[in-house]
Amino acid sequence: MKTDLLKKSAKAHTKYINNAGVQVPGVTTILGVLNKPALVKWANNLGLQGIDSTKYRDKAANIGTLAHLMVQNFLQETKGDYSDFSSEEINLAENCLISFYEWYKNNSVKPIFLEKGFVSEQHQYGGTIDCYGILNGKKTLLDFKTSSGIWPEMLHQVAGGYLQLLKENDIEVEQIRILRIGRSEDEGFEDRMITNWNLHWGIFEAALKIYNYQKLLRKVV
Repeated sequence: MKTDLLKKSAKAHTKYINNAGVQVPGVTTILGVLNKPALVKWANNLGLQGIDSTKYRDKAANIGTLAHLMVQNFLQETKGDYSDFSSEEINLAENCLISFYEWYKNNSVKPIFLEKGFVSEQHQYGGTIDCYGILNGKKTLLDFKTSSGIWPEMLHQVAGGYLQLLKENDIEVEQIRILRIGRSEDEGFEDRMITNWNLHWGIFEAALKIYNYQKLLRKVV
């Protein structure tokens, strides 16, 4: 069923197990402790237009998830099974990928691995890397976002949490980029180079501490 496919594709639902056999939180779950004012503003704007934000989000999530799967299959040169999605969703996802294909034509991309999970034994958390490979001659951590914008927590996620996972596995990174693939023509396309890696790690590390303290409080209260 489509619901199962979406759950399997969502990083937030992936289980990460450490060497001791204990489940640890994922990067997305940890960053959930941060305030997200842009999300509140977005939901409020939809409400003012008489649009149910939950239904709108679910529909956009389906298209975004499908577009993400299409990118992964394209890069690994495999044919995906999209039969659980409606023809409308498939058409919309394909339309929003046009900008990605144009970007791909003008860039040299050689994936080394795609959609690979890691666990940090040092900090006890996990995460799944969208793509690591050689982009225009540089060892690159590349993340795909199907959204209307690139928000601060996305930068903390990739340049903070994900980068640390690669460092612990002795995987060299020379650049970090986010490709934002809009789910409609209005949302557009964006190629963002991420800088200030140490600052993003600092924020992620602080969020991890808050997450762990909150978890302890739930046990004692």
